[in-house]
Amino acid sequence: MRILITGAGGFIGRKLTERLLASGSVDGRKIDAITAADLFGLELLADDPRLQKTTLDITDHVATAQLLAPGFDLVVHLAAIVSANAEEDFDLGYKVNLDGTRYILEGLRALGTCPRLIFASTLAVYGGPVPDSISDEFHLTPQTSYGTQKAACELLVADYTRKGYIDGRSLRLPTIVVRPGKPNKAASTFASSIIREPLAGQEAICPVNLDSTMYILSPRRVIDAFVKTAELPSDAFGQLRSLTLPGIAVRIGDALDALKRVAGDAVADRIKQVSDQKIQKIVDGWPFNFTSARALAMGYEADASIDEIIQAHIDDELGGKIAS
Repeated sequence: MRILITGAGGFIGRKLTERLLASGSVDGRKIDAITAADLFGLELLADDPRLQKTTLDITDHVATAQLLAPGFDLVVHLAAIVSANAEEDFDLGYKVNLDGTRYILEGLRALGTCPRLIFASTLAVYGGPVPDSISDEFHLTPQTSYGTQKAACELLVADYTRKGYIDGRSLRLPTIVVRPGKPNKAASTFASSIIREPLAGQEAICPVNLDSTMYILSPRRVIDAFVKTAELPSDAFGQLRSLTLPGIAVRIGDALDALKRVAGDAVADRIKQVSDQKIQKIVDGWPFNFTSARALAMGYEADASIDEIIQAHIDDELGGKIAS
């Protein structure tokens, strides 16, 4: 089995690559080779004889077609410009998130083998006036360029699947907390920073009010979800090729309280509140009440609590130790 992961230098891409190499198989099929493609971060992946690291700009349609030409059984498409960056640079957002995805799809179509594709989408495909609880059937009303780009790509994945060019499935990811590494340009980056930095002995800024609520999922659970999606048969998705992953709605104030419970007052006191109305406006536009009934019925799982998520970060990224 040959696998391609775009955006493999990002934290989800790295963790997924490591998980697949460690398991050695997908749904009982031996993994012969994994191609990890990105512009940055590939040096963070450990060397493995099954792993090929490839620098790739997905907006270069010739390079993308050449990379895909030998053929892959599974492609996980993570490469993207993140939310705030896509909002600030309209042209770049569409070039990377929409055009780049189209080049991936065209490269897979040219293979004629109907490979499996997992596309990383987002809950930003929703927005504006929403009901108290958002079901899997609720229509897409993105209120950002990033959300619009991802929604358009979901439609493309579904159409290429309908035509038999690929076996595509799109995962709408909640905000992933706690993201390891450094802050990025995503509007949601603070949600990880206010936990990650204090646990590492550093101060962090919380730019939103304590009543702000976000729908979140841990790195552990999101990697589980990608692996599960790679293994599910096509008919498990049917005509609906997009899936909202289950998460938990967490109020920012409750997240800070959980940090105190898990790590103590001294750690929580490293967080300073500095209002950023630009970030506040974006976060206020994100819905957080999702049923995710379809994903739950298919066996996907959410985290039990924000306390569990914080402890998982301590165990997985900090070796079980908290900075004093």
